[in-house]
Amino acid sequence: MTTTTTKPSPATVSPAPEAQDLLRTLRGTIIEQVASEAPDLSMRQLGVLLEVYLQDDAQTVRGLAATLNVSKPAITRALDRLGELDLARRKVDPSDRRSVLVQRTLAGTKHVHQLAEQLAKHHAKVARSPAP
Repeated sequence: MTTTTTKPSPATVSPAPEAQDLLRTLRGTIIEQVASEAPDLSMRQLGVLLEVYLQDDAQTVRGLAATLNVSKPAITRALDRLGELDLARRKVDPSDRRSVLVQRTLAGTKHVHQLAEQLAKHHAKVARSPAP
């Protein structure tokens, strides 16, 4: 006699409660971002932006590519968009002209602070509400 095990359907699998809370926080923040005048950023662009603003060390295109595990051209495209939006800018490293440094901007700092405030607000809202 053989027994077969059935896999649960995707609809019945749910993340751990802590992960659900994080997902609800992220969902609320994304909905607020989409409804706002804030620029739409891809996940890669957002990853680059957060790496630049949350790390104390100067970031380079090469270093960002290694950290995010993507190619240097992918980082360049993300930085092109962030530059168009004045959220970050590139500068040749004066100590090594082959290297490109990524600099923060006032607009980028404001954007990251706004995102952090939205995340905190939605995190508090999720913490106060019962899980669905």
